[in-house]
Amino acid sequence: MIRATRVQGQHHWKEAPADTVVLDFDDRHRRRMVMTGTRGLEFLLDLENAVALRGGDALVLEDGRLVEVVAAPEPLIEIRCNDPLHLVRVGWHLGNRHLPTQIMAKGLRIRRDHVIEAMVKGLGARVIEIEAPFDPEGGAYAAGHAQAAEPDPHAHAAHDHASHDHGHHGDHVHDEHCDHDHHHGHSHAHDHK
Repeated sequence: MIRATRVQGQHHWKEAPADTVVLDFDDRHRRRMVMTGTRGLEFLLDLENAVALRGGDALVLEDGRLVEVVAAPEPLIEIRCNDPLHLVRVGWHLGNRHLPTQIMAKGLRIRRDHVIEAMVKGLGARVIEIEAPFDPEGGAYAAGHAQAAEPDPHAHAAHDHASHDHGHHGDHVHDEHCDHDHHHGHSHAHDHK
């Protein structure tokens, strides 16, 4: 079976694809998996490391042909707010819960979750149920396509975040709904005189 061993980054390719795979968010984060394109091409995705594929990426087959990645529509909610400050506040609460979030021009998209929907409505935002491709932000600690994709000539030099301790939990604030332990290695005591 022919293998796909590399990823060509979002829209950084011009030739016509040999086939297309339509994948939801979960199936777009794989390292090794047999796939069948919409035109019947069967191949083995065989990457060195798991990569979060995005709609518009191309999988490069061993013979040089490309298979286009299309993000499948899935059940989402779109969150709309009164103004940009309100949107940032709601976005902060989503990020604080480490929820994959897609940033749109006029709102945020997340997967449907009745608990989070209730929280967002409680913050005064509107919730619209939609079916659409889900393409959330990779996050500050995501490697993106660094392991398997062609480099973007316009991007700044990157380094491997996995080899550094960024003190992740020391960088963000949690509210009363935080559900994990904190061991920051520093005291929160204050000297009052």
